[in-house]
Amino acid sequence: MTRVYEDKNTMQFLKYIVVQILTWEARLLLLQKKPKIIAITGSVGKTTTKDAIFAVVTSAFHARKSEKSFNSEFGVPLTILGLDTAWGSAWGWLHNVCIGAYRALVPGAYPAYLVLEIGADHPGDISNVARWLKPDIAVITALPEIPVHVEYFDSPEAVVREKLSLFSYLKNGGAIVINSDDERLRTAVKKLAHVYSYGFEEGALVHAHDEGVRYEHGKPSGMHMRLDVLGSSVPVVMNGALGRPRLYAALAALTVAQILDIDWIQASQALQELPPTPGRMRLLPGVNGSTIIDDSYNSSPIAVASALETLYQLNASGRKVAILGDMRELGSYSAAAHRKAGELAANVDLLVTLGVESRVLAEAAKKAGLPEKRLRIYGYEESEQLGKDLAPHLKEGDIVLVKGSQNRIRLERAVRELMVEPEKAKELLVRQDEEWVKR
Repeated sequence: MTRVYEDKNTMQFLKYIVVQILTWEARLLLLQKKPKIIAITGSVGKTTTKDAIFAVVTSAFHARKSEKSFNSEFGVPLTILGLDTAWGSAWGWLHNVCIGAYRALVPGAYPAYLVLEIGADHPGDISNVARWLKPDIAVITALPEIPVHVEYFDSPEAVVREKLSLFSYLKNGGAIVINSDDERLRTAVKKLAHVYSYGFEEGALVHAHDEGVRYEHGKPSGMHMRLDVLGSSVPVVMNGALGRPRLYAALAALTVAQILDIDWIQASQALQELPPTPGRMRLLPGVNGSTIIDDSYNSSPIAVASALETLYQLNASGRKVAILGDMRELGSYSAAAHRKAGELAANVDLLVTLGVESRVLAEAAKKAGLPEKRLRIYGYEESEQLGKDLAPHLKEGDIVLVKGSQNRIRLERAVRELMVEPEKAKELLVRQDEEWVKR
């Protein structure tokens, strides 16, 4: 036991050293090249928003974004230095440190803009990065009542404070971009300057309305909305994925376009051509003529509620099926959150749950009126089997929502069994890197 403890301490120390070196190299590179930095955080929709903002910015400028969900103390310096993660390879990290030093000391051509996602799994995560990053534009997507990762904070309010700390490290004159439909955000920025807002409620600078689902051949194919800003009105189409969070991502991107004076038609076209982010409400053809809504990247109470609302609003010739896995990292809020999700899921035609905590969700759905015959329950490590069991029972016109946390749940494995083209899993699904697949 002592040896294991010592090994763990050694690994933590080595991780600390590598982070410090990469951070120093990234800071040196920023000092020399001075790119404009757009930083995105929030408790839901960060990666989708980052991808949308990057699509708009890169339509007018040379830009670089965080790859996948590189949003940690490792991920941000890696993005700045243009490096990939080395996972568990000591030699790989040594190679990264050496290449990073070269790029910091002998910098070549560099992007004019960096679009960076910043996450907060633990207290101090955002402030530790933002204090040296000093963004030019700070974007916060949403601050829900029970945010993901709350398990590692004293309270949901502590998570909110951590997210909002991003504003404290803006450069002088920097712009703040918020979702003004979020009451916590509206309150937080009341006394701040250079605030740009977006949303569906009246009063937002970039105001959206007439949202809806697009259909092709009777099946959902994307979303549309119309945008009003400063007297102009622009239609926006987002292909390949569903849900209001995707529209919010587009709104955030178009607000950044307004700040950077990027042509709105150009920005709107960039969003229409943007491929959907894997694992975030992405539409995939399913077996037997079904349609999959792949939301398997992660899960939280607000995201589950939004995904189920989207499912209920769809026109479907077949059944509406929800595959819901555990929402992890909620700590003492877990049971109540799963009960609430179960109540929301009680009206689907078939509910499939995965994981121990989701048994609470299943029981809540039954109490809320879901018949026993419309419920299936699976335990941990059964994601792939779930997909294999369900695939033969899907029919033409069925719409299947798949959502769960990445921690232990891994519902992308079920999606692989349900999709028409599993050979394209590496291209279409989340967590398909070799290191993830082996876990």
